[in-house]
Amino acid sequence: MTISLRRKSRELAMQAMYQSELTGQSLIEAFLIQLESFEVNKKAVTYARELLAGISGRLEEIDQLIGEQSKHWRLERMAQVDRNILRIAVYELSVMVDIPGSVVINEAIEIANRYSNEDAASFINGILDAIGKKLGRI
Repeated sequence: MTISLRRKSRELAMQAMYQSELTGQSLIEAFLIQLESFEVNKKAVTYARELLAGISGRLEEIDQLIGEQSKHWRLERMAQVDRNILRIAVYELSVMVDIPGSVVINEAIEIANRYSNEDAASFINGILDAIGKKLGRI
């Protein structure tokens, strides 16, 4: 099974966000270091950069949407990987109306299955389903 270019971009963005949180670097700085340090699919860079720029400009709004729907989990308590997968998906649900909401959610679940623990997919699905409904995307 080949991984779509957009999924590779989402994974690149999630990895840069994770690095940024761990090191305190800006998202863009973490992304540039990632590009210099690792072999990445060059075609995935453009969309990853677009995601990071969009998320950094709307982070407060995105985190508020996540916080409203994750009733028993504060953002700070969530696993970093899960929190960043949610941020990417919420950005896409909020802004990227050309991507069907179901695709955004399915991509987030697939990334969670690859990078997080076994409970993450259902956790992420529940939050994104509620946000997708609130935004009228599903």
